[in-house]
Amino acid sequence: MRRRVIGLVVLAGVVAVAAPAFPFLARYGTLPHKPDGPVTVLLAGVTPRYDEQAPVWPWPARPEDYSGLTDTIVLAQLRPDGTTNMLSIPRDTWVNVPQYGWGKINGSNPHGGPETLMGAVQSLTGVRVDAYALLSLNAMRAMTQAAGGVTLDVAQDMKYDDNAGKLHIDLKAGRQHLTGEEAEGYLRFRKDNLGDIGRVARQQNFLGALLNKVRSPLNWWRLPGMVGAVDRNMKSNLSREQVAGLLGAALSGPKVAMHTVPGNFGGGGTWVPDRAALSQLVDQNFTDPNDPRRLSIAVVNTAAPAGSARRLKDRLESLGYLQVSVSNGTQGSAVTTVTGPQAERILRDVGHGQVVQAPGVPGADVTVRLGSDTPAD
Repeated sequence: MRRRVIGLVVLAGVVAVAAPAFPFLARYGTLPHKPDGPVTVLLAGVTPRYDEQAPVWPWPARPEDYSGLTDTIVLAQLRPDGTTNMLSIPRDTWVNVPQYGWGKINGSNPHGGPETLMGAVQSLTGVRVDAYALLSLNAMRAMTQAAGGVTLDVAQDMKYDDNAGKLHIDLKAGRQHLTGEEAEGYLRFRKDNLGDIGRVARQQNFLGALLNKVRSPLNWWRLPGMVGAVDRNMKSNLSREQVAGLLGAALSGPKVAMHTVPGNFGGGGTWVPDRAALSQLVDQNFTDPNDPRRLSIAVVNTAAPAGSARRLKDRLESLGYLQVSVSNGTQGSAVTTVTGPQAERILRDVGHGQVVQAPGVPGADVTVRLGSDTPAD
């Protein structure tokens, strides 16, 4: 009887600890597994919108709809072995926003939602983004509280009051244990000589301290509460398969490296990226050598219905292939063929045909010759 009571008490404790994560688990309900390749997720912290017609001051925040400016933008790529690279993108980075034009990248989300923000990040970095997760202003505060606070080194005294934004920061330099509210102030502070670049450095310092804390087995019991805190304050298009892959890779023991978009301060408070340095950084840290999407693909129509090469190009580009060219060739085989490195993997994306050993189009890594077995649409 005593053992049964003890068992029930332990079970009740486990349920109580895990309860905050139940909504997340119910939605994504999946078992961890190692993904075939890297999973790249765009993380962005969204600022609240305020009701400027309200009869009170400070204006109250409107219900969160995740349509505001993005003050924190991080491109996170998790590989199957647990290696994680995170690229901080300053909010004032000057980019060409799809369907809008040149402007600061933090305006992408208000202009066209998370898809536009993803497009701006892809255009800037050349890295295919698999999914996004937008976090409300409350996310970091709630997660830090669930983690039991975070201990880190505060580099300088921080004092700032913004009554309209309900932001009050009063931190002293030195090693401190920050509560959720204090961590929010630490992350949002910009009143130093480095502006947003200084804030990016503090964001990375905070994430490093948080990761060090949750790596300890003594704090694993806090993870369900942290997951629940983020889930309550997040809008995302992560699929069940992607979540399973992220969990599977994380079980390998995340090894995190943090980077920042290189560049210089420009006019109007902008951050102008150094494109050459960024390209080198991306090539060294965010390019999967086994990802066929980085290869150049030549699609040649030899016996397929008219327009087939163009349709395949569009489909491959929708899957993240960055270098696809099309052309017509001389009358060829009735069977579609794929030749070149990773031909088996690329054949799955083509959807029909067979792999052969044959010369390809000069200058292309892979050649797809479309035969008469190609569907008409």
